[in-house]
Amino acid sequence: YGKVAFLILLLIGFYRVSDIVLGVISNVFYQDMGFSKDQIATVTKVFGIWMTILGGFLGGFLTVRFGMIRILMLGAVMTVITNLLFIPVANNPGDLALLYVVIGADNITAGLASAAFIAYLSSLTSLSFTAVQYAVFSSLMTLFPKLLGGYSGSIVDAIGYQNFFFAASMIGVPVFLLVWLAGRYTRTASQ
Repeated sequence: YGKVAFLILLLIGFYRVSDIVLGVISNVFYQDMGFSKDQIATVTKVFGIWMTILGGFLGGFLTVRFGMIRILMLGAVMTVITNLLFIPVANNPGDLALLYVVIGADNITAGLASAAFIAYLSSLTSLSFTAVQYAVFSSLMTLFPKLLGGYSGSIVDAIGYQNFFFAASMIGVPVFLLVWLAGRYTRTASQ
């Protein structure tokens, strides 16, 4: 990949940053908003998993139909938007219907973005070293977000949930540029 290897590594390292940073604090947030553990489990684990699966199928279908880079971009944009949806949940504690809507949108987005991202990672691997390369890419994908996510609780204590969700969303915005640049490289390389 030569000169674009650094760009590719940046994209891999940052594509899921917004979601992973937000996800670290999510269960504490739900409890702070007054939801019971049963409600949280039903919404996030039962309903949420089905929405993630739906998003995965949708992401796979759209990737085949419209191309990997377009759906990577769609996933990046939708991630920023759906992470902002947690602000109304913070402003309306205990609103279970709103939580269902936000978890549904967020998990469909996560499934869609993950499907496109897995397709992207797969396109980067060599057939001879697929397992090793995919393991390295997967580790890189979570390294920075998990490091940053470890400070989520302290950040929430300092700035509050609403500002945290805004900040967590905004750290996903630079990913738009990385996806666009990766798309330019992909088009140039295929010509």
